[in-house]
Amino acid sequence: MFYYDPGYMMIMLLGGVLTFLPQMWVKNTYTKFKDVPAGAGYTGVDLAKKILQDHQVYDVDVEMVGGELSDHYDPTQKKVRLSQDIYRGQSVSSLAIAAHEVGHALQHATGYYPVVMRSALVPAVNIGSKFGPWLLMIALGLGAASGFMPDWAWLLAWLGVLMFGASVLFHMVTLPVEINASMRAVKILEDGRYLTTDAEVSGAKKVLTAAAFTYIAVALYSLIQLFYWIMRVMGSRRTGERAY
Repeated sequence: MFYYDPGYMMIMLLGGVLTFLPQMWVKNTYTKFKDVPAGAGYTGVDLAKKILQDHQVYDVDVEMVGGELSDHYDPTQKKVRLSQDIYRGQSVSSLAIAAHEVGHALQHATGYYPVVMRSALVPAVNIGSKFGPWLLMIALGLGAASGFMPDWAWLLAWLGVLMFGASVLFHMVTLPVEINASMRAVKILEDGRYLTTDAEVSGAKKVLTAAAFTYIAVALYSLIQLFYWIMRVMGSRRTGERAY
């Protein structure tokens, strides 16, 4: 990669901290409540299937996948995929995460608008996240090499900003999706008495809150990156300064 800018290196460092700390929080919280058994005696897979049945969602399967904390809902295949410890586990962590992933399946089944919007953004995100930063670096690099940002490079840079902006919008839309899935999970766990004590409910909320902050951190980092690129494009247009 030919691009170098101390400001960008600082943003990358900040991004590393923003993503690492929430991941450690999730890991520690998950591990803590992984050892706390839930009194109802359900496993993650039993709970997931029971919630789907109770909500009359019959076209979603639950299956086990490898890895740790690799749990997710695949809307294209209509499958709730749970890691082994969640699938077979009977802990507070297992039930909280299983209920959260089923929450996504319920969102999909009911046409929850942010989920629909996020799905619609996927093609643009796949393209923008890959090519947006490269267009920006090429445009800024060529502009810096000539000592001035010509009109075609200016337009190319803003195209890169728009393409990268699609991935930022995706992360922003993901926030209400994840928060809503967690809220659904807690309500289901409480109303269905799958968690039988206040301590179990509190533990589930802590697990899901920690997980939510990973998405908040990613969204914040992507927003900071977008702001950086906008400032770089505007600054290069004004000054034509060499940053490569």
